[in-house]
Amino acid sequence: MTEQPELDLETSTGGGDLDQVVDSVLGSGDPAVISSELFSVVDALDASPALRRALTDPGLPPRARRGVAERLLAGQLTDATITVVGSVAEKRWSAISTFVAELERLGVRARLIGAEREGRLDRVEDELFRFERVVDADSELRNVLADRTAPVERRTELVADLLRGKADPATIALAERAVRARERTFTRTMEHYLNQTAALRNRSIATVRVARPLDAEQEARLRAALTKQAGRAISLQVIVDPTVLGGVRVEVGDQVIEGSVASRLEAARRTIR
Repeated sequence: MTEQPELDLETSTGGGDLDQVVDSVLGSGDPAVISSELFSVVDALDASPALRRALTDPGLPPRARRGVAERLLAGQLTDATITVVGSVAEKRWSAISTFVAELERLGVRARLIGAEREGRLDRVEDELFRFERVVDADSELRNVLADRTAPVERRTELVADLLRGKADPATIALAERAVRARERTFTRTMEHYLNQTAALRNRSIATVRVARPLDAEQEARLRAALTKQAGRAISLQVIVDPTVLGGVRVEVGDQVIEGSVASRLEAARRTIR
């Protein structure tokens, strides 16, 4: 009997089984190495249209695309990383950019899981958030990191200099990676990393804006109230914002909870127009 060609009908959106592939190879591989190697594959794909076409050719059956990845990367990367790239290449993607973005996402996931396994994920999450706020508040620094006319190596070295000796190695690696910001700004990329961190622990992120810092008891009460309302664990990211004028403004995804004096004044102003 003639073997039937392998059908390739499904278009992947990433996640799910690919997360499981990364999780499984991390059992025997170094998360930092796998993450760095996945990022290097992304950079190679960005630089080479021929490589992008080779790994995403819809005219090839899935196992053939995996074979192409394995042949091209053999001897250059660890077996664990090649397994991940082959699994991603095996999928059919709606766009090449989506394929590349998925490899980037999995590289971030690998680094975060490494931090989680060593009990450092809370620290990494907090440092990513704080550094994102520093950059967002400093227009000069933000513009320097966004300047694509400057060599990316110079910009990543600036980030490393700012964080070296002060932050976890995973934080530094991810902040350096965010400088490349393939389709987002630096701060938006960092926010994306934070969302991945929360998702890794099945949590939602609540961005809380207050006029004055919250003490530990206030944070605990707010976290408990938001967790009850959301029906899942909540990670708080507290931003001190004098324009809030008392009270609190909370954003959980697309939901906004207003409890500030400023918002109540604005609501009153609208009613008397």
